[in-house]
Amino acid sequence: MILLQINSISKYYGAELILSNIKLEVQNRDRVALVGRNGAGKSTLLKIIAGQLSHDGGEIMKPKGVSIGYLAQNTGLESKLSIWEEMLTVFSGLISQEKELRRLEESMADSAVFENEERYNRILKEYDELQVSFKENGGYQYEADIRSVLHGLQFAEYPPSTLISSLSGGQKTRLALGKLLLTKPDILILDEPTNHLDIETLSWLEQYLQGYHGGVLIVSHDRYFLDKVVNQVYELSRNNIKKFPGNYSRYLERKAEDYERDMKQFEKQQEEIEKLRDFVQKNIARASTTKRAQSRQKQLDKIQVMDRPQGDEKSASFSFEIEKQSGNEVINIHDLTIGYNSQPVSRGISMRITKGDSIALVGPNGVGKSTLLKTLMNFLPSLGGSYQFGTNVMVSYYDQEQAKLESNKKVLNELWDEHPLKPEKEIRTVLGNFLFSGDDVLKTVSSLSGGEKARLALAKMMLEKGNLLILDEPTNHLDLDSKIVLENALIDYPGTILFVSHDRYFINRIATKVFELSGNGAEEFLGDYDYYLMKKQEQAELLELEKQLNPSAVQHVEDKNSFKIDKEAKKKERQRKRRLEEIETEMENLEVIIKECNDLLCKPEIFQNHERVLEINTDLEKSQQQLDQLMEEWAELEELATE
Repeated sequence: MILLQINSISKYYGAELILSNIKLEVQNRDRVALVGRNGAGKSTLLKIIAGQLSHDGGEIMKPKGVSIGYLAQNTGLESKLSIWEEMLTVFSGLISQEKELRRLEESMADSAVFENEERYNRILKEYDELQVSFKENGGYQYEADIRSVLHGLQFAEYPPSTLISSLSGGQKTRLALGKLLLTKPDILILDEPTNHLDIETLSWLEQYLQGYHGGVLIVSHDRYFLDKVVNQVYELSRNNIKKFPGNYSRYLERKAEDYERDMKQFEKQQEEIEKLRDFVQKNIARASTTKRAQSRQKQLDKIQVMDRPQGDEKSASFSFEIEKQSGNEVINIHDLTIGYNSQPVSRGISMRITKGDSIALVGPNGVGKSTLLKTLMNFLPSLGGSYQFGTNVMVSYYDQEQAKLESNKKVLNELWDEHPLKPEKEIRTVLGNFLFSGDDVLKTVSSLSGGEKARLALAKMMLEKGNLLILDEPTNHLDLDSKIVLENALIDYPGTILFVSHDRYFINRIATKVFELSGNGAEEFLGDYDYYLMKKQEQAELLELEKQLNPSAVQHVEDKNSFKIDKEAKKKERQRKRRLEEIETEMENLEVIIKECNDLLCKPEIFQNHERVLEINTDLEKSQQQLDQLMEEWAELEELATE
C-alpha cells in the first residue's frame, strides 16, 4: 500500500533554490534513507512532508487516515509530568475506554440492571463492542509497550515518577523519540534519531525499526545504522533527488556503477558527435559529397546531447602529519579514578597505549568516556591513581562540543592568529581544503553551523601536527562524505589515536584496539568493533554456561554486583542534582549583583566618581568571573548526565 507520494516538489528560500522537482514514494514496510551533504535540503524536505514547512510547487499525496509522526533533530520533550505520566498521554483514548469498560462492568453488576433484561442486554452489547475495540487497539498491552520502549532507551532504572523537567537535554531527546515510537504512526519520520544514543540503545532501535509495522523515512549519518535498517536510499544532491534500491552500502556501489556507465555512454556519444562534425566540415563544400555531408548534419541535429555526468560534489581534502615521532610508550594509565567534584564515575582504569595504536573507548552513556579524555587533557583533576605521557608526546585534542570555537573572530583569523608566521595564502589554502572558500573565511566563528565548526576544529588540529590525537566524538556533526575523508586521513596518520565514538562503522575502520569502559575499570579487546562484539558474545555464552552449571553462585555474584552498581549510580545522581540546584541558586544571586553593578554605572553621580567606578568595576569583574566558572561547572554536570 502506498502511504505517501511526493510529486515535483520545489522550495525556495528567498531567491535561492533549495529543492527542485523532488519525487519520492513511501509504501508500507518501506525503510527509506534520505542522504546528502549538510545543507542539501534533507531536513527541509522532511519538514515539508511533516506539514511544518510550506513548499513552492508540486504536490504531496497520501491516503485519507494515514498518520505521520515526525521527530526533528535534537527535539527535547518538555513536560511538567513524570516519565510514566507523559508516556500514558499517548494512550489517553485507550485509558478512557478502559474507564468506560469498568463503568459498564459496575452497571452490569447492579441488581436493578440485572433484573431488567432489555437494559442488561443493551449494556452487554455495548460492553462487547467496546471490549473488542479496546483489544484491537492494544488496550491490554499498552503498559507493556511503554515499559519495553523505556527499557530500550535506557530508562529502566529510572523510577516512573521521575519528573521530565529534572532530566538532561540528551535524556529529554531520547524520551521524545520514545513517545513518538509509542504513537506508532503509519509513516515514521526521523531526523538524526541516533544523536544522544549509546551503542546498546542504537542496537535496540535498529531491531525496533526493522520490525516496525508502517513506513520509515530517516535522515542519519550513521552508516552502520542505515545498513541495518533501510532498504531504499534517496540521494539529495544539487537540488535534485535520485532513488537507489538497497541499503547504504549498496547505494554507494550502485552510485559508482551508474557514474561509470553514464561516463562511458557520454564519452561514446562525444566521439560519435566529433566524427560526424569532422565529416561535415570536410565534405560539405565538395559537390560529390555534399549530400552525404547534409545527411550527416541532419543526423547530428537529431542527436539529443547528453550532459556530462556530474561526479560527487566537492569534498573536504586533508591529511594529518606529525612534527616529530613520540617514544614507544605514549600513555601509561594506572589504577585511575575519574569523575566530577570528587564524585567518581569510574575507578581502577589501567591502560597502556603505545606508538601507532588506534584505540576506541566504548561503553554506555554516563560511564565516563568523555570524562577520561578530559582528565588526560588536564581539564579535570584525577580523583586517584596516575597517568603519564611518554617522551616527545605532542597532543592534539578534538572536543565534541567545540567549546573553544565560540569566539567572535573571523574563520580566517581563528587559524591565522595561532600560526601568524604562515602567509595568508597558505591559511586560505588550508581552509579551502576544509570547504571554507570565498566569503566563508570571513564568517564569524560563533555563527558557524555544527558541521562547519567540526571542519574548522579539524583544520586547527591538522596545523598542530601532534603525534597523539585525542578525539571526542569527531564524527558527530560531519556529513557522510566528510566522515569518509576523515577516516581516510586517520587511517594514513603516522601517529597514535585515542578516540570516543558511537559510530560503529567509524570504529571498525579506525580502531586497532577497543577498550570497554565501565564503573570498575577498562577491559582491552585486541581488534576492531566487530571483533569486540564477537568477544562480548563469547563472554555472554560462557556466563550462561556457568549459570547452568552453578546457577546459585553466579546469581549471588550478579545480584551483589547489580545492587552495588545501582546503589552507587543513584547516590551519584542525587549528588549531581543537588549540586546543580546549588549552582543555579548561586548563579541567580550573581546575576542580581551584576545587574545592580551595571545599573549603578549608568547613574551620573556614580559615573563622575572615578574611585567609586573603579570599585564597582572590580566587583563586577569578580562576579562575572565567578558566574563564568559556575556556568562551566553547570555545563560539565549536565554533560555528565548525557554521556
